[in-house]
Amino acid sequence: MDFDLTDDQRLLTDSVARLLSDSYSFEQRKALLKTEQGWSETLWQKYAELGLTGLPIAEEHGGFGGGAVDVMLLMQAFGRHLVLEPYLATVVLGGTALRLAGDAAQQGEILPEVAAGSLRLAFAHYERQARYDITDVLTTAKPQGGGFLLEGAKSVVLHGATADKLVVSARTGGSRAEAEGLSLFLVDADAPGLARRGYRLRDGTEAAELSLSAVQVPREALLGLQDAALPVIQRVVEAGIAATAAEVIGAMETMHAMTLDYLKTRVQFGKPIGENQALQHRAAEMLVAMEQGRSMAMLATMSLEEEDAAERARHISMAKVGVGQAGRFVSQQAVQLHGGIGMTEEYAVGHFFRRVMVIEHLFGDTATHLDRLAEQVA
Repeated sequence: MDFDLTDDQRLLTDSVARLLSDSYSFEQRKALLKTEQGWSETLWQKYAELGLTGLPIAEEHGGFGGGAVDVMLLMQAFGRHLVLEPYLATVVLGGTALRLAGDAAQQGEILPEVAAGSLRLAFAHYERQARYDITDVLTTAKPQGGGFLLEGAKSVVLHGATADKLVVSARTGGSRAEAEGLSLFLVDADAPGLARRGYRLRDGTEAAELSLSAVQVPREALLGLQDAALPVIQRVVEAGIAATAAEVIGAMETMHAMTLDYLKTRVQFGKPIGENQALQHRAAEMLVAMEQGRSMAMLATMSLEEEDAAERARHISMAKVGVGQAGRFVSQQAVQLHGGIGMTEEYAVGHFFRRVMVIEHLFGDTATHLDRLAEQVA
């Protein structure tokens, strides 16, 4: 397999690196966290101008027509700077749902606005009782007046409080945790009966709790086939896992570089602490873990094109476990090797640690995916 980047991919990575180097220092990021929105509208528009918001969207809808590798490269760059903007929620999760399930009219209406950066999406699927089980859905959508009436609640909706439209899963048939009977709906953020409570996750990124009380949507709001949305939901989650795995790789690269620099410059007993062989070994172990995680992140990206759903799910779970373990090890070592300064709010390494820990619990934590892999070989 050829892992060399194309000219377009090199141009993409160089352009993003320049933008983030100029606009996303640690101090600039801390300033964004203090704002009410928690991210930069100005930078979001710059992403759109560079074509990033349309990266995986077809050219006919105003996008770049890129693939999973392009998104992986971008998410690695975002991970190196702990980018706060709603790219994962809008382009990766919401955009994937539209690209897979939307009909020609829905795609023609929504995707060009996403590509232009003028419309933001959020994927509202997980519920409080589900604990990573994507079939456990209690939100209902009952036929009424030629459309549907939505009732229920959604939890930890990434950037759900600032989205313009929400892709909401609901049960149109079957019982709780049944694979059949799930449907997806495109819901306006200002729809009567929809309440959103925004809050910050431990790493400072935004999420929301949604409450749907008699939310009326037209028949045209249905995304894809009624009662048969589970395969689409699975693909959206897998795209999210691949994207966040790449983000963790970028975060590990920065933590490793910061740690090496600290070992070279921190002087104790008259010499840099990096001359201590035991600390050199720990830094080397960080590098090995990071490269192992990189391989698994690449596996996740390549597996998105796998047509066999069971094989694809197995590879994605393997990647989720591998990247989760690598990310936890590198993050812990980075904080420990920095000593007390690594625990302070004023130093960047702790912020990277928190982001990696939050990602580990998105879309199923390491233990959950280990259990899924164990079930396949039992």
